[in-house]
Amino acid sequence: MLRLLTRWLCLATALLFIAHVYSGVTVTSFGAALWAAVVIGALNTIVRPLLVLLTLPVTLLTLGLFLFVINAAMFYSAAHLLDGLSVAGFGAALLASLIYSLCGMLIDVAVTQLFTRDPT
Repeated sequence: MLRLLTRWLCLATALLFIAHVYSGVTVTSFGAALWAAVVIGALNTIVRPLLVLLTLPVTLLTLGLFLFVINAAMFYSAAHLLDGLSVAGFGAALLASLIYSLCGMLIDVAVTQLFTRDPT
């Protein structure tokens, strides 16, 4: 449970980082970033697998590059569902989702290292 909480806080911080370094994304507060991390996670867990399955032929034709569009759609959808997160457009959502994915990978590695450290 602590691992999940740590990951959630780090992903919310990553959203604030993205809003700070990229003007196409605006996050109003840390609370809004926490909610945005939950909504993005829920969309990625529930909606994204369905979209991947439905767009499988396009994804295969583009050699997997269409998955970036799906990630951007999840980010853009989260921005439309929440008041505290706004995205300038779909292009901004694409770039922000790429940065968010990279941050997520780094967070996963760091959290895994943190919680699987050998106590000896």
